[in-house]
Amino acid sequence: MKSLFKVTLLATTMAVALSAPAFAAPATAAAPAKDAAAAPAASNASFKNDDQKSAYALGASLGRYMENSLKEQEKLGIKLDKTQLIAGVQDAFADKSKLSDQEIEKTLQAFEARVKTSAQAKMEKDAKENADKGKTFRDAFAKEKGVKTSSTGLMYQVEKAGSGEAPKDSDTVVVNYKGTLIDGKEFDNSYTRGEPLSFRLDGVIPGWTEGLKNIKKGGKIKMVIPPELAYGKTGVPGIPANSTLVFEVELLDIKPAPKADPKADAQAAEAAPEAKADAANSK
Repeated sequence: MKSLFKVTLLATTMAVALSAPAFAAPATAAAPAKDAAAAPAASNASFKNDDQKSAYALGASLGRYMENSLKEQEKLGIKLDKTQLIAGVQDAFADKSKLSDQEIEKTLQAFEARVKTSAQAKMEKDAKENADKGKTFRDAFAKEKGVKTSSTGLMYQVEKAGSGEAPKDSDTVVVNYKGTLIDGKEFDNSYTRGEPLSFRLDGVIPGWTEGLKNIKKGGKIKMVIPPELAYGKTGVPGIPANSTLVFEVELLDIKPAPKADPKADAQAAEAAPEAKADAANSK
C-alpha cells in the first residue's frame, strides 16, 4: 500500500495538465464520424512543438491514472473531491499551497491509514460473502445426478471416464479446460487460447491434483472446488478470496515421469566416493 501510495502522490504532483477539461468527456465524443476523423489534425495543431505535446501526453496519462485511482477508492466508500485535487496540483506548481509540508504529510498519512482500513474491511466482507455463496452453490451441486463428494470436500461429476490408467502425482498431464466462478464469470479457458495446457499433476492446486485422478486419458470431468482446495482466503488476480471454482476438464494425454535407471544410479553412487577423494586431495 505504501509504495503504491507514493506513486499516486508523485502522479498528483506532476499532473500540471490536470485542469477541469481533463476530467470532462472529450468534445468530439458525440461528433459525427467525419469530425472525429479530423480531430487528430486539430489536436496536433494546438501544440507548437514536441515538448508541448509530450507535456500534454504526460498530463493526460497521469490524469487517467488518477481517475482510475479515484474510482478504486470509491469502491471502498472513499470519494475524493476532484476539484480540490486539481486545485492542489495547480497551487503546488504555483508554489501557493494552502497546507504546509508537515500538514500535507500528516493528512496523507491519515488518508493512507483510512484507505488501508477500508480495503481490509471490504476484503473481509467480500470473503465472507464469497464463502457463504460458495457453500450454497456446492449444496445445490451435490444434489445433481452423478455428483460425488470426496472426504476433502472436492465435488466432481465424471462425464466421460476415459481409458487406461489414471494419472499419478508425478505424471505430466495435457488438458483442455474452462474455469469459472460460481456466477458463471469465466477466468480461464484453454479452448479460446487454442492451446492445451501441460503440467505435472502435483504442481497445481490440490483440487486439480485430486480431481483428475478420477478420470483416465480421453476422460472429461466437471469439478466444483471449495476455496480450501483452490486459492483459499487470499485469492489471486481474477479470483476473489474464498471463491468456489468450477472447472470443466478434458484429459487429453498422460505422460509418465521418466523411470529411474538403476544402472546409472549405481554408477553415480560408485563415482561419488572418488569425487570426494579428488576434492579432498586438491585442497
